[in-house]
Amino acid sequence: MTKQAASASKPPPLRVRLATAADVPRLVPLINSAFSIETFLEGTRTDGDRPAAMMQKGEILLAESGAGQLLGCVYSEVRGVRGYLWQLAVDPAYQGAGLARRIVATAEDELRRQGCEAVDITVLSMRAELPAIYRIFGYVETGTEEFHSSQPLKSGVKCHCIVMSKQLLGVLAAGVCGIARTKTQNPR
Repeated sequence: MTKQAASASKPPPLRVRLATAADVPRLVPLINSAFSIETFLEGTRTDGDRPAAMMQKGEILLAESGAGQLLGCVYSEVRGVRGYLWQLAVDPAYQGAGLARRIVATAEDELRRQGCEAVDITVLSMRAELPAIYRIFGYVETGTEEFHSSQPLKSGVKCHCIVMSKQLLGVLAAGVCGIARTKTQNPR
């Protein structure tokens, strides 16, 4: 499906669930493909070790089509009464089809269920298009912080993180989609 076809067609059915260690081999190429635009970094965005380490601290929510095709993912972490979302990735063939909004809304609902009152994200200053997208999702810029990455910036590139936040008030985003959990995947 091309980007134009994805944005012109109805978004595919979406099932969101917690990623497990068995999903890491599918997550790595999705994340690297979604972030291939970040040519200012040396190397790829992730490898097999990073998602596994992230799942020790928080959760990776993955979104699949009804047929089980991996379409997107986001990292989610509870930090007291605040949640943190990071590394939202959508298969480039489906970008522009509303999947990012649906994945973020589901992650925000999960953070509400876990007692979070607000959620924070960081976007890289080199990705000038991202703050406007997250503003559409209800986020506002709340500050900046130093950029720390496991991969170095290419020579001469300057980058920092833009912190954006959103209050998690009101009811759940009913009807977006929920997180499928197995009996061993309990909320924190």
